[in-house]
Amino acid sequence: MSITNEQWKKRKDAATPRGVGVMCNFYAEHADNAELWDVEGKRYIDFASGIAVMNTGHRHPTIIAAIQEQLAHFTHTAYQIVPYGSYVELAERINHLTPGQHAKKTAFFTTGAEAVENAIKIARAATGRPAIIAFSGGFHGRTMMGMALTGKVDPYKLGFGPFPADVYHAPFPNQLHGVSIEQSMEAIQQLFKADVDPKRVAAIILEPVQGEGGFTVAPPAFMKAVRELCDQHGILMIADEIQTGFGRTGKLFAMEHYDVVPDLMTMAKSLAGGMPLSGVCGRTEIMDAPGPGGLGGTYAGNPLAVAAALAVLDVIESEQLNERANELGTQLRQHLEQARCEVPYIAEVRGLGAMIAVEFHHPETGKPDAAFAKKVQAKALEEGLLLLTCGTYGNVIRFLFPLTITPTTMSEALEILGRALRQ
Repeated sequence: MSITNEQWKKRKDAATPRGVGVMCNFYAEHADNAELWDVEGKRYIDFASGIAVMNTGHRHPTIIAAIQEQLAHFTHTAYQIVPYGSYVELAERINHLTPGQHAKKTAFFTTGAEAVENAIKIARAATGRPAIIAFSGGFHGRTMMGMALTGKVDPYKLGFGPFPADVYHAPFPNQLHGVSIEQSMEAIQQLFKADVDPKRVAAIILEPVQGEGGFTVAPPAFMKAVRELCDQHGILMIADEIQTGFGRTGKLFAMEHYDVVPDLMTMAKSLAGGMPLSGVCGRTEIMDAPGPGGLGGTYAGNPLAVAAALAVLDVIESEQLNERANELGTQLRQHLEQARCEVPYIAEVRGLGAMIAVEFHHPETGKPDAAFAKKVQAKALEEGLLLLTCGTYGNVIRFLFPLTITPTTMSEALEILGRALRQ
Protein backbone atom coordinates (compact mmCIF):
# COMPACT_ATOMS: atom_id res chain seq x y z
CA MET A 1 0.00 0.00 0.00
CA SER A 2 1.36 3.39 -1.01
CA ILE A 3 2.07 6.07 1.59
CA THR A 4 -0.30 9.06 1.54
CA ASN A 5 0.67 12.73 1.54
CA GLU A 6 -0.52 13.07 5.13
CA GLN A 7 1.55 10.09 6.26
CA TRP A 8 4.65 11.56 4.62
CA LYS A 9 3.94 14.92 6.28
CA LYS A 10 3.82 13.33 9.74
CA ARG A 11 7.11 11.58 9.08
CA LYS A 12 8.63 14.80 7.73
CA ASP A 13 7.56 16.80 10.78
CA ALA A 14 9.11 14.21 13.08
CA ALA A 15 12.35 13.73 11.12
CA THR A 16 13.29 17.13 9.64
CA PRO A 17 13.66 20.63 11.16
CA ARG A 18 11.06 23.35 10.73
CA GLY A 19 13.77 25.68 9.40
CA VAL A 20 13.53 23.86 6.07
CA GLY A 21 10.29 25.51 5.00
CA VAL A 22 8.12 23.42 2.68
CA MET A 23 5.46 25.15 0.57
CA CYS A 24 3.35 22.22 -0.62
CA ASN A 25 1.49 19.67 1.50
CA PHE A 26 1.87 16.93 -1.11
CA TYR A 27 4.82 14.76 -2.10
CA ALA A 28 6.15 14.25 -5.63
CA GLU A 29 5.98 10.82 -7.22
CA HIS A 30 6.99 11.55 -10.81
CA ALA A 31 7.24 14.46 -13.26
CA ASP A 32 7.37 15.03 -17.00
CA ASN A 33 8.16 18.31 -18.80
CA ALA A 34 5.88 20.92 -17.13
CA GLU A 35 3.72 18.48 -15.16
CA LEU A 36 4.18 16.52 -11.96
CA TRP A 37 2.11 14.00 -10.02
CA ASP A 38 1.98 13.43 -6.28
CA VAL A 39 2.03 10.12 -4.42
CA GLU A 40 -1.79 10.03 -4.48
CA GLY A 41 -1.93 10.52 -8.25
CA LYS A 42 -3.01 14.17 -8.41
CA ARG A 43 -1.55 16.12 -11.32
CA TYR A 44 -0.06 19.61 -11.11
CA ILE A 45 1.20 22.07 -13.71
CA ASP A 46 4.60 23.24 -12.54
CA PHE A 47 5.06 27.02 -12.75
CA ALA A 48 7.79 26.85 -10.11
CA SER A 49 10.34 24.62 -11.88
CA GLY A 50 12.14 23.85 -8.64
CA ILE A 51 12.78 27.61 -8.28
CA ALA A 52 13.90 28.32 -11.86
CA VAL A 53 15.89 25.09 -12.27
CA MET A 54 13.86 23.25 -14.92
CA ASN A 55 14.01 25.61 -17.91
CA THR A 56 14.41 22.50 -20.07
CA GLY A 57 11.56 20.70 -18.29
CA HIS A 58 11.42 17.64 -16.07
CA ARG A 59 13.18 14.55 -17.41
CA HIS A 60 14.11 15.88 -20.84
CA PRO A 61 15.12 12.78 -22.82
CA THR A 62 18.32 14.37 -24.16
CA ILE A 63 19.47 15.23 -20.64
CA ILE A 64 18.52 11.81 -19.25
CA ALA A 65 20.48 10.13 -22.03
CA ALA A 66 23.56 12.25 -21.29
CA ILE A 67 23.45 11.36 -17.59
CA GLN A 68 22.95 7.67 -18.36
CA GLU A 69 25.92 7.69 -20.71
CA GLN A 70 28.13 9.27 -18.05
CA LEU A 71 26.87 6.77 -15.45
CA ALA A 72 28.37 4.00 -17.54
CA HIS A 73 31.84 5.57 -17.15
CA PHE A 74 32.19 7.05 -13.63
CA THR A 75 30.18 9.15 -11.17
CA HIS A 76 32.97 10.86 -9.23
CA THR A 77 36.72 11.31 -9.22
CA ALA A 78 36.94 14.84 -7.76
CA TYR A 79 38.04 17.04 -10.66
CA GLN A 80 40.89 18.44 -8.56
CA ILE A 81 42.30 14.91 -8.10
CA VAL A 82 41.59 13.17 -11.40
CA PRO A 83 40.27 15.61 -14.03
CA TYR A 84 37.97 14.74 -16.92
CA GLY A 85 37.54 16.30 -20.34
CA SER A 86 33.83 17.09 -20.06
CA TYR A 87 34.57 19.73 -17.38
CA VAL A 88 37.01 21.42 -19.76
CA GLU A 89 34.56 21.16 -22.67
CA LEU A 90 31.78 22.79 -20.65
CA ALA A 91 34.11 25.58 -19.54
CA GLU A 92 35.05 26.22 -23.19
CA ARG A 93 31.40 26.46 -24.20
CA ILE A 94 30.48 28.78 -21.31
CA ASN A 95 33.48 31.01 -22.10
CA HIS A 96 32.26 31.26 -25.68
CA LEU A 97 28.59 31.84 -24.86
CA THR A 98 28.85 34.47 -22.11
CA PRO A 99 28.81 38.18 -23.05
CA GLY A 100 32.06 39.84 -24.13
CA GLN A 101 34.80 38.97 -26.60
CA HIS A 102 37.63 39.11 -24.05
CA ALA A 103 39.56 36.03 -22.88
CA LYS A 104 37.63 34.17 -20.17
CA LYS A 105 37.91 31.22 -17.85
CA THR A 106 35.23 29.29 -15.94
CA ALA A 107 35.31 27.27 -12.72
CA PHE A 108 32.49 24.97 -11.64
CA PHE A 109 30.99 24.39 -8.21
CA THR A 110 27.82 22.81 -6.83
CA THR A 111 25.28 25.43 -5.66
CA GLY A 112 24.43 29.01 -6.51
CA ALA A 113 25.53 30.21 -3.09
CA GLU A 114 28.85 28.45 -3.61
CA ALA A 115 29.29 30.26 -6.93
CA VAL A 116 28.64 33.60 -5.22
CA GLU A 117 31.07 32.80 -2.40
CA ASN A 118 33.77 31.96 -4.93
CA ALA A 119 33.06 35.05 -7.04
CA ILE A 120 33.69 37.16 -3.93
CA LYS A 121 36.89 35.21 -3.17
CA ILE A 122 38.10 35.74 -6.74
CA ALA A 123 37.24 39.46 -6.69
CA ARG A 124 39.11 39.99 -3.43
CA ALA A 125 42.13 38.03 -4.65
CA ALA A 126 42.22 39.96 -7.92
CA THR A 127 41.86 43.45 -6.40
CA GLY A 128 43.46 43.05 -3.00
CA ARG A 129 40.41 44.82 -1.59
CA PRO A 130 37.91 43.54 1.00
CA ALA A 131 34.61 45.43 0.62
CA ILE A 132 31.55 44.41 -1.42
CA ILE A 133 28.47 46.44 -2.38
CA ALA A 134 25.15 44.68 -2.96
CA PHE A 135 21.55 45.89 -3.27
CA SER A 136 18.36 45.85 -1.27
CA GLY A 137 16.00 43.15 -2.52
CA GLY A 138 18.87 41.09 -3.87
CA PHE A 139 19.22 37.40 -3.06
CA HIS A 140 22.62 35.72 -3.21
CA GLY A 141 22.26 32.55 -1.12
CA ARG A 142 21.95 31.10 2.37
CA THR A 143 25.63 30.73 3.31
CA MET A 144 27.10 33.31 5.69
CA MET A 145 28.48 35.49 2.88
CA GLY A 146 25.36 34.84 0.82
CA MET A 147 23.17 36.07 3.67
CA ALA A 148 25.41 39.09 4.21
CA LEU A 149 24.96 40.04 0.54
CA THR A 150 21.22 39.31 0.48
CA GLY A 151 19.06 42.39 0.90
CA LYS A 152 16.14 40.80 2.74
CA VAL A 153 16.02 39.96 6.45
CA ASP A 154 12.93 37.77 6.94
CA PRO A 155 13.32 34.78 6.74
CA TYR A 156 16.88 34.53 5.46
CA LYS A 157 18.84 36.40 8.14
CA LEU A 158 16.71 35.98 11.26
CA GLY A 159 18.79 34.67 14.14
CA PHE A 160 21.86 33.83 12.06
CA GLY A 161 24.19 36.81 12.58
CA PRO A 162 26.71 38.23 12.89
CA PHE A 163 27.53 38.18 9.19
CA PRO A 164 30.83 38.79 7.40
CA ALA A 165 31.98 42.39 7.59
CA ASP A 166 32.68 44.88 4.79
CA VAL A 167 29.38 44.26 2.99
CA TYR A 168 27.29 47.34 2.18
CA HIS A 169 23.86 47.80 0.61
CA ALA A 170 22.32 50.40 -1.66
CA PRO A 171 18.68 50.63 -2.80
CA PHE A 172 17.87 48.93 -6.11
CA PRO A 173 15.96 51.07 -8.64
CA ASN A 174 12.24 50.38 -8.47
CA GLN A 175 9.93 52.86 -10.13
CA LEU A 176 6.79 51.36 -8.60
CA HIS A 177 8.18 51.89 -5.10
CA GLY A 178 9.64 55.31 -5.79
CA VAL A 179 13.34 54.51 -6.10
CA SER A 180 14.90 56.16 -9.15
CA ILE A 181 18.18 55.32 -10.87
CA GLU A 182 19.56 58.63 -9.62
CA GLN A 183 18.61 57.84 -6.02
CA SER A 184 20.23 54.43 -6.22
CA MET A 185 23.48 55.79 -7.63
CA GLU A 186 23.49 58.65 -5.13
CA ALA A 187 23.13 56.09 -2.33
CA ILE A 188 26.34 54.42 -3.51
CA GLN A 189 28.07 57.80 -3.51
CA GLN A 190 26.79 58.29 0.03
CA LEU A 191 28.33 54.95 1.00
CA PHE A 192 31.63 56.23 -0.36
CA LYS A 193 31.30 59.38 1.74
CA ALA A 194 30.07 57.85 4.99
CA ASP A 195 30.91 54.14 5.14
CA VAL A 196 33.61 52.84 2.81
CA ASP A 197 36.43 54.29 0.73
CA PRO A 198 35.84 53.23 -2.92
CA LYS A 199 39.52 52.21 -3.02
CA ARG A 200 38.59 49.48 -0.53
CA VAL A 201 35.70 48.09 -2.64
CA ALA A 202 36.52 44.89 -4.51
CA ALA A 203 33.20 44.42 -6.31
CA ILE A 204 29.61 45.45 -6.82
CA ILE A 205 27.29 42.45 -7.18
CA LEU A 206 23.80 42.68 -8.67
CA GLU A 207 21.14 40.60 -10.40
CA PRO A 208 20.08 41.86 -13.86
CA VAL A 209 16.57 40.86 -12.79
CA GLN A 210 16.14 40.44 -9.06
CA GLY A 211 14.73 36.98 -8.37
CA GLU A 212 13.59 36.80 -4.76
CA GLY A 213 13.32 40.60 -4.87
CA GLY A 214 10.27 40.39 -7.13
CA PHE A 215 11.56 40.11 -10.73
CA THR A 216 12.52 43.78 -10.67
CA VAL A 217 14.42 44.49 -13.89
CA ALA A 218 17.58 46.59 -13.72
CA PRO A 219 17.06 49.58 -16.07
CA PRO A 220 19.67 49.79 -18.87
CA ALA A 221 20.74 53.27 -17.74
CA PHE A 222 21.34 51.93 -14.23
CA MET A 223 23.41 49.01 -15.48
CA LYS A 224 25.51 51.43 -17.55
CA ALA A 225 25.96 53.76 -14.58
CA VAL A 226 27.15 50.90 -12.37
CA ARG A 227 29.63 49.81 -15.04
CA GLU A 228 30.99 53.36 -15.35
CA LEU A 229 31.27 53.69 -11.58
CA CYS A 230 33.18 50.41 -11.36
CA ASP A 231 35.56 51.50 -14.11
CA GLN A 232 36.11 54.84 -12.42
CA HIS A 233 37.19 53.29 -9.13
CA GLY A 234 38.79 50.01 -10.26
CA ILE A 235 35.87 48.00 -8.84
CA LEU A 236 34.83 44.68 -10.38
CA MET A 237 31.25 44.19 -11.58
CA ILE A 238 29.69 40.82 -10.72
CA ALA A 239 26.47 39.84 -12.51
CA ASP A 240 24.54 37.22 -10.53
CA GLU A 241 22.78 35.24 -13.27
CA ILE A 242 21.85 32.29 -11.09
CA GLN A 243 18.09 32.72 -11.65
CA THR A 244 18.19 34.70 -14.91
CA GLY A 245 20.47 32.46 -16.94
CA PHE A 246 19.92 29.80 -19.59
CA GLY A 247 17.07 31.22 -21.62
CA ARG A 248 14.73 32.47 -18.91
CA THR A 249 14.81 36.11 -20.07
CA GLY A 250 14.68 35.35 -23.79
CA LYS A 251 18.46 35.34 -24.14
CA LEU A 252 20.93 32.78 -22.84
CA PHE A 253 22.06 35.32 -20.23
CA ALA A 254 20.15 38.39 -19.07
CA MET A 255 23.26 40.58 -19.41
CA GLU A 256 22.85 40.21 -23.18
CA HIS A 257 19.95 42.66 -22.86
CA TYR A 258 22.44 45.35 -21.82
CA ASP A 259 25.26 47.14 -23.61
CA VAL A 260 27.43 46.29 -20.61
CA VAL A 261 29.86 43.44 -19.95
CA PRO A 262 30.49 42.30 -16.35
CA ASP A 263 33.89 41.23 -15.08
CA LEU A 264 32.50 38.10 -13.38
CA MET A 265 29.26 36.14 -13.76
CA THR A 266 27.73 33.56 -11.45
CA MET A 267 25.41 30.86 -12.79
CA ALA A 268 23.55 27.81 -11.47
CA LYS A 269 19.89 26.67 -11.35
CA SER A 270 18.94 25.76 -14.96
CA LEU A 271 22.57 25.19 -15.98
CA ALA A 272 22.29 21.42 -15.52
CA GLY A 273 18.60 20.56 -15.87
CA GLY A 274 18.04 19.64 -12.23
CA MET A 275 21.52 18.35 -11.41
CA PRO A 276 23.50 20.36 -8.82
CA LEU A 277 26.01 22.50 -10.71
CA SER A 278 27.09 26.13 -10.59
CA GLY A 279 29.84 28.19 -12.11
CA VAL A 280 31.80 31.43 -12.13
CA CYS A 281 32.94 32.83 -15.46
CA GLY A 282 35.13 35.88 -15.79
CA ARG A 283 38.03 37.68 -17.35
CA THR A 284 41.08 35.42 -17.52
CA GLU A 285 43.36 37.69 -15.52
CA ILE A 286 40.75 37.96 -12.75
CA MET A 287 39.90 34.25 -12.65
CA ASP A 288 43.60 33.40 -12.44
CA ALA A 289 44.14 35.59 -9.34
CA PRO A 290 43.63 32.82 -6.73
CA GLY A 291 46.54 30.40 -6.45
CA PRO A 292 46.28 26.65 -7.11
CA GLY A 293 44.07 25.05 -4.47
CA GLY A 294 42.33 28.32 -3.67
CA LEU A 295 39.22 27.29 -5.61
CA GLY A 296 37.34 24.00 -5.80
CA GLY A 297 35.27 21.61 -3.72
CA THR A 298 34.84 17.88 -3.34
CA TYR A 299 31.76 17.72 -5.56
CA ALA A 300 32.55 20.82 -7.65
CA GLY A 301 31.89 20.12 -11.32
CA ASN A 302 30.43 16.66 -10.71
CA PRO A 303 30.71 14.61 -13.93
CA LEU A 304 27.01 13.67 -14.02
CA ALA A 305 26.02 17.32 -13.64
CA VAL A 306 28.55 18.43 -16.25
CA ALA A 307 27.15 15.88 -18.72
CA ALA A 308 23.66 17.21 -18.04
CA ALA A 309 24.83 20.81 -18.57
CA LEU A 310 26.35 20.01 -21.95
CA ALA A 311 23.01 18.47 -22.92
CA VAL A 312 21.12 21.50 -21.60
CA LEU A 313 23.10 23.80 -23.90
CA ASP A 314 22.32 21.48 -26.83
CA VAL A 315 18.60 21.50 -26.01
CA ILE A 316 18.43 25.30 -25.65
CA GLU A 317 20.01 25.66 -29.08
CA SER A 318 18.21 22.86 -30.94
CA GLU A 319 14.76 23.67 -29.54
CA GLN A 320 15.28 27.45 -29.79
CA LEU A 321 14.30 28.00 -26.18
CA ASN A 322 15.41 31.63 -26.13
CA GLU A 323 12.86 32.40 -28.83
CA ARG A 324 10.32 30.20 -27.08
CA ALA A 325 10.83 32.16 -23.85
CA ASN A 326 9.95 35.39 -25.60
CA GLU A 327 6.82 33.85 -27.14
CA LEU A 328 5.63 32.38 -23.84
CA GLY A 329 6.43 35.58 -21.96
CA THR A 330 4.41 37.64 -24.43
CA GLN A 331 1.48 35.24 -24.09
CA LEU A 332 1.57 35.42 -20.29
CA ARG A 333 2.01 39.20 -20.21
CA GLN A 334 -1.01 39.69 -22.49
CA HIS A 335 -3.08 37.39 -20.27
CA LEU A 336 -2.10 39.33 -17.13
CA GLU A 337 -2.72 42.72 -18.74
CA GLN A 338 -6.20 41.59 -19.75
CA ALA A 339 -6.89 40.46 -16.20
CA ARG A 340 -5.68 43.83 -14.93
CA CYS A 341 -8.84 45.44 -16.30
CA GLU A 342 -10.92 43.28 -13.95
CA VAL A 343 -8.54 42.86 -11.01
CA PRO A 344 -7.74 46.21 -9.34
CA TYR A 345 -5.25 44.49 -7.05
CA ILE A 346 -2.76 44.21 -9.94
CA ALA A 347 -0.23 47.01 -9.53
CA GLU A 348 2.28 46.03 -12.19
CA VAL A 349 3.18 43.32 -14.68
CA ARG A 350 6.90 43.24 -15.47
CA GLY A 351 9.85 41.14 -16.56
CA LEU A 352 12.07 40.07 -19.44
CA GLY A 353 11.28 37.17 -21.78
CA ALA A 354 9.60 34.44 -19.75
CA MET A 355 10.83 35.89 -16.44
CA ILE A 356 7.49 37.57 -15.71
CA ALA A 357 5.95 38.63 -12.41
CA VAL A 358 2.77 40.34 -11.25
CA GLU A 359 2.77 42.59 -8.19
CA PHE A 360 -0.33 43.23 -6.07
CA HIS A 361 -1.35 46.23 -4.01
CA HIS A 362 -4.51 47.13 -2.14
CA PRO A 363 -6.72 49.09 -4.55
CA GLU A 364 -7.74 51.61 -1.87
CA THR A 365 -4.53 52.16 0.09
CA GLY A 366 -2.02 51.40 -2.66
CA LYS A 367 0.07 49.44 -0.14
CA PRO A 368 1.66 46.07 -1.00
CA ASP A 369 -0.89 43.28 -0.58
CA ALA A 370 0.79 40.01 0.34
CA ALA A 371 -2.51 38.53 1.49
CA PHE A 372 -4.00 38.80 -1.99
CA ALA A 373 -0.90 37.18 -3.52
CA LYS A 374 -1.28 34.28 -1.08
CA LYS A 375 -4.96 33.91 -1.96
CA VAL A 376 -4.18 33.72 -5.67
CA GLN A 377 -1.42 31.20 -5.00
CA ALA A 378 -3.69 29.04 -2.83
CA LYS A 379 -6.59 29.13 -5.30
CA ALA A 380 -4.31 28.15 -8.18
CA LEU A 381 -2.85 25.30 -6.15
CA GLU A 382 -6.35 23.98 -5.44
CA GLU A 383 -6.84 23.68 -9.19
CA GLY A 384 -3.44 22.09 -9.77
CA LEU A 385 -1.18 25.02 -10.68
CA LEU A 386 2.03 25.62 -8.72
CA LEU A 387 2.95 29.30 -8.28
CA LEU A 388 5.68 30.98 -6.22
CA THR A 389 5.48 34.28 -4.37
CA CYS A 390 8.43 36.62 -3.89
CA GLY A 391 9.30 40.27 -3.35
CA THR A 392 10.41 42.31 -0.36
CA TYR A 393 6.80 42.48 0.83
CA GLY A 394 5.78 38.99 -0.34
CA ASN A 395 3.19 40.56 -2.66
CA VAL A 396 4.55 39.32 -5.99
CA ILE A 397 3.83 36.13 -7.92
CA ARG A 398 6.62 35.01 -10.23
CA PHE A 399 6.19 32.65 -13.14
CA LEU A 400 8.88 30.03 -13.76
CA PHE A 401 7.32 27.45 -16.08
CA PRO A 402 9.64 25.23 -18.15
CA LEU A 403 10.41 26.81 -21.51
CA THR A 404 9.57 23.42 -23.05
CA ILE A 405 5.94 23.55 -21.85
CA THR A 406 3.45 22.44 -24.50
CA PRO A 407 0.91 24.94 -25.88
CA THR A 408 -1.96 22.86 -24.48
CA THR A 409 -0.52 22.78 -20.98
CA MET A 410 0.29 26.51 -21.11
CA SER A 411 -3.28 27.36 -22.14
CA GLU A 412 -4.67 25.19 -19.35
CA ALA A 413 -2.43 26.90 -16.82
CA LEU A 414 -3.45 30.38 -17.97
CA GLU A 415 -7.11 29.47 -17.59
CA ILE A 416 -6.48 28.35 -14.00
CA LEU A 417 -4.48 31.53 -13.33
CA GLY A 418 -7.26 33.69 -14.73
CA ARG A 419 -9.83 32.09 -12.42
CA ALA A 420 -7.51 32.42 -9.42
CA LEU A 421 -6.97 36.13 -10.08
CA ARG A 422 -10.65 36.88 -10.53
CA GLN A 423 -12.00 34.75 -7.68
